[in-house]
Amino acid sequence: MHTPLILASGSAIRADMLRNAGVSFDVQTARIDEAMIKDALVAEGAPPRDVADTLAEAKARKVADKNPDAMVIGCDQVLSFRGALLSKPTSPDDAAIQLRMMRSERHALLSAAVIYHEGKPIWRHIGQVRLRMRDVSDTYLDDYIARNWDDIRHCVGAYQLEAEGVRLFHSIEGDYFHVLGMPLLELLAFLALRGVIDG
Repeated sequence: MHTPLILASGSAIRADMLRNAGVSFDVQTARIDEAMIKDALVAEGAPPRDVADTLAEAKARKVADKNPDAMVIGCDQVLSFRGALLSKPTSPDDAAIQLRMMRSERHALLSAAVIYHEGKPIWRHIGQVRLRMRDVSDTYLDDYIARNWDDIRHCVGAYQLEAEGVRLFHSIEGDYFHVLGMPLLELLAFLALRGVIDG
């Protein structure tokens, strides 16, 4: 019997990644208080990978509670810089502060995915990418933010690597899909192993 697949995320880019890979799925955005969960974990001293994993699981569980027969994919991404987590920018000024702070420095993106089925988590993966920004000028950063604010305001770190944001970087070590917010190759391998997709 066919197992329905649901992506518990409102992220257009995550949906595009699955769609481009030829995967059939539905989308149901999980409504959770991400800020409250993240703040509680940070206060407890949880490492960034645990924050990403916990948020991904919370999203998957929320949607899975209403769809117990489906395989539900929850995803989350966090940015770790100098031991702290950076969130999505709240304003163009906030984006400028974040980007200026990260200039010429390294940071890490951690992308977690958790799959729920029949009331429990059955698979999880956390991918990590290390990125180093170039020493770009204040003028370029200001212009970049002004041109791209509508898109980058939804992104941790205030950049989109798949668009003009790639010009901000000196080097990237890791899987490109992890940068986009989903450990896609690992996820597809699991779905193929379970017979949810052909492969």
